[in-house]
Amino acid sequence: MTRSNDGRLPYAKLVPLSLAAFVTILTEALPAGLLAQMAHGLGVSQAAVGQTVTAYAAGSLIAAIPLISATQRLRRRPLLLTAISGFIVTNAITALSHSYALTMVARFIAGIAAGLIWALLAGYAARMVPQHRQGGAIAVAMAGTPLALSLGVPAGTLLGAWSDWRLAFGVMSLLAIALFAWVRMTVPDFPGQMAAGRLALRGVFRLSGVRPVLFVVLTFVLAHNLLYTYISVFLAAAGLAQQADRVLLTFGIASVLGIVIVGLLIDRHLRMLTLASTLIFASAVLTLDAAGNAPIVIYGVAAAWGLAFGGAATLFQTALAKAAGEATDAAQAMLVTVWNAAIAGGGMMGGVLLDRVGAGAFFPVLLLLLGATFAMVWSAKRSGFPALTERIDVLPTDVTNP
Repeated sequence: MTRSNDGRLPYAKLVPLSLAAFVTILTEALPAGLLAQMAHGLGVSQAAVGQTVTAYAAGSLIAAIPLISATQRLRRRPLLLTAISGFIVTNAITALSHSYALTMVARFIAGIAAGLIWALLAGYAARMVPQHRQGGAIAVAMAGTPLALSLGVPAGTLLGAWSDWRLAFGVMSLLAIALFAWVRMTVPDFPGQMAAGRLALRGVFRLSGVRPVLFVVLTFVLAHNLLYTYISVFLAAAGLAQQADRVLLTFGIASVLGIVIVGLLIDRHLRMLTLASTLIFASAVLTLDAAGNAPIVIYGVAAAWGLAFGGAATLFQTALAKAAGEATDAAQAMLVTVWNAAIAGGGMMGGVLLDRVGAGAFFPVLLLLLGATFAMVWSAKRSGFPALTERIDVLPTDVTNP
């Protein structure tokens, strides 16, 4: 059947995609809140348990582009269901495993499933709605990300502390089963892309606007993870080492507000919102540098930073979907790869800065990255981050649900 172009968002069909984002992020981050319990249960150090997050990110980083390239012709819903099945199985294995090696393998495979889901979500949401509502649709689909960070991770940590860390992963497997059923019943299916209409990855990368968006993803997310990974250093300096959960909860709540604002405005003000998010993040960094020893300043910085970061994924994915058009799944796979590279790069860069120079070196690096982000968004006003009067109508508005 053909969807009407009345502009209304099909929330019943978009919310399952949001839950998929929630499951993906929560599965990735859950070990961070259960380090001690998992270390005891698996008979390894907490540092070793921390590598389960690395294994997950590595799976996404390595697999996203090859998987999307290999599956472009496949129908989208079966592909999405296959990825969700990966979370059902790998979270169940993690819950039952007493072997560190088996757990690491499960986490790596979960990361592969995550890479596939992230590459599918934005394009899937965009295909459900007319072109002028694609940003709002992607915002709904991505709402699960800040919810997982602000509510899911603390809840999972609390569940593991009250009972057992294995129960937390068992619940994640059950949640993935429920998600599988919900997607199967309510999310429409779409065809893949036939060989005649597909661009090679090099061709997708050369599309006008794709490279500026990927550059912005790299610099903005690198800055975010540089600060997020080592936030405990700045909390300790302000005497808030024991309040890390509250500070991060403040960040998470502000992130939810950020994605709400972006969802309401993105279809008319994508460029403005991206510039504003970058400026707010940079202002938070400057404030942290100037008065980071004051506890109230830390909370204010966390709120501003969360507000800036909450809608970032939606902004970048929407900009990339508009730039890539029908090649959006391949472009989103590139985004997944760049995003995970930035996560890894933030950890490595921060470690080098902290060991060789000190925490003070973070601030000029952060401002340099955010300055490069702002400059690229500002310069990409014709393609990538177009002004309102230069909207790019490239994705199909008449979609079919066989």
